[in-house]
Amino acid sequence: MPRNYLKQAPGAAKAANGSSADVAGIVRGVIDAIRDEGDAAVRRYSEKFDRWSPESFRLSEAEIQLAIAQVPAQTIEDIKEVQANVRAFAVAQRESIRGFEIETAPGVFLGQRNNPINCIGAYIPGGRYPLLASAHMTILTAKVAGVKKVVACTPPAAGKIPNATVAAMHLAGADEIFILGGVQAVAAMAVGTATVPKVDFIAGPGNAFVAEAKRQLFGEIGIDLFAGPTEVLIVADETADPFMVATDLLSQAEHGPDSPAVLITTSAEVGKRTIELCAELLDGLITAPTASVSWRDFGEVVLAESLDEAYRIADEYAYEHVQILTDNPRKALEKMQNYGALFLGPMTCVSYGDKVSGLWVGKYLRTVTYQEVRSAESSGKLGRLCGRAARAESFEGHARSGDLRARMYLKDEFNWIKPGALKNGL
Repeated sequence: MPRNYLKQAPGAAKAANGSSADVAGIVRGVIDAIRDEGDAAVRRYSEKFDRWSPESFRLSEAEIQLAIAQVPAQTIEDIKEVQANVRAFAVAQRESIRGFEIETAPGVFLGQRNNPINCIGAYIPGGRYPLLASAHMTILTAKVAGVKKVVACTPPAAGKIPNATVAAMHLAGADEIFILGGVQAVAAMAVGTATVPKVDFIAGPGNAFVAEAKRQLFGEIGIDLFAGPTEVLIVADETADPFMVATDLLSQAEHGPDSPAVLITTSAEVGKRTIELCAELLDGLITAPTASVSWRDFGEVVLAESLDEAYRIADEYAYEHVQILTDNPRKALEKMQNYGALFLGPMTCVSYGDKVSGLWVGKYLRTVTYQEVRSAESSGKLGRLCGRAARAESFEGHARSGDLRARMYLKDEFNWIKPGALKNGL
């Protein structure tokens, strides 16, 4: 069904993020060089892309403490308060993820465990602004999950150590901190070098090159997700305040020039006024050079005939962050399925999620299963079932594993098992 746009993102702009083939080629070259040359290639690309070549990319404890000492006391207190909120949510998540063991038949036990990943790499982006929230979300959540070692990388800021980011990384629980950015950081953590430990899993956002590096290295290591630009979508009815809608859309548009910000509303008045206010609010926003491009090229306002239609359209977008500004925001919990995080009502906002809620602890857990059969009779019966089921699929080898148990524990006879073949003489 065609959408009724009050503002539509230019189609050309959506495709104008640069050539994905060019990005893939550059990333592949960096990864291959680091795989072949190790630290020498890491340093070469750090000099090339970030003009950064310290004696050591890894910060010593003394350097970490010096960086923290240069951060205003209020900022340190704010970091600690934010991390306390993130930790509380992460602990609740971890406690909700439980292993179990059940007995499905006499003497037949099936179980599930959730094992933390041993070592993860946390990529904390820098770029235009220090993204302290990424440190809270990525590192602290991993530690609550039970990850033993977190290797954290962040790029330099204008040729200097980003002190506030380092403070956030350290307070979140990073075990090693490297001032190293971009593809060279991701590749070094993935393949391992003489100075950068090899990790099992890499988490954290980044630009198109970082995202492509994670894509190419997926399989060799685990990754959190194939991340794209930050997205926000707001569903609003006639009760929504256009000033709030515009403010909250722009709060996410400032993440990057390709960050989509979408409003779906049942009120033409709210939609039109939001468009007007976005233009006005951009005029006084210090991040306007970024947010204005994002809103111009990727901002959309869609008019829906009903809230049910609005929720359906929102599910089609399937955005990372979805904010509900309606008379009954909790209705969205019943109506919507496709989103990363839902923000219900005017008293919360996506920025709260950036600063206080945290990521999913389960990203850092590997769910594994096990089984044990302690009853000879049950094993034999399962063997019979396994044999029949496997032969229905023409898997003779599978069937014989079942036959063997049926022979051992129920004394069944099979032509392919010769007398005396088993160690116990059966």
